[in-house]
Amino acid sequence: MAKQVTTVSEEGFSATNEVRDFETTIDATGETAPDTLEALLSAYATCYVPALRVGGQQRGVDELGRVEIDSTGELNEDDKLESIAFDIRVEADVDDETGAEIIDRANELCKVHDALKPELHAEQTLEGNAF
Repeated sequence: MAKQVTTVSEEGFSATNEVRDFETTIDATGETAPDTLEALLSAYATCYVPALRVGGQQRGVDELGRVEIDSTGELNEDDKLESIAFDIRVEADVDDETGAEIIDRANELCKVHDALKPELHAEQTLEGNAF
């Protein structure tokens, strides 16, 4: 099985991505759409949500409820990602030990986490009963 995306840029630094019947735009300059690193952070956090939910179910928290992730990507002097951090808030009442177990399992399940070089794996915090 393979994933297929077609990326087209007619001019400038913006590109349209055709993914099945969907279309997204990414602008490397960030002027007309999210830039490439913002798109990566969005994809990473979006992938992390179901990993957290499944990790929670497998660690005894059947429903996390609302999940909110603030993603921060720190850049180096070359404007490349140096580190990523997730501040995760969930609606469910989750203690620190269970939260750490859920994060460990989510790290195993998240496909974007797996695809990134280890030094760009997100540092995570999880706050339960946040809403």
